Amino acid sequence: MRDLLKTSMGRSLRALSEKDRLEAAWLIACGRILAEHGSIVSYEAGRVEVEVHSGAWLEHLTNTKAHLESELARIAGVPVTGIHFVVKR
Repeated sequence: MRDLLKTSMGRSLRALSEKDRLEAAWLIACGRILAEHGSIVSYEAGRVEVEVHSGAWLEHLTNTKAHLESELARIAGVPVTGIHFVVKR
């Protein structure tokens, strides 16, 4: 079911800006629990910046960085060359 959602969501996002497409793909790429603790704040030249709610969640998201890069790129249909995490102040 998750693969079906990823594929159909990717097709429906094509009319949005690249950043909006990434924001919409965030929940599917991360899963609900991780997605609730971080949010995409910018996208430029393949680099995604994600604001994380705390240092503990930073560690969890950093551990899934490679997976998130590939999933966000695949679902949103935009190039993702890296993710930079910052802790929310």
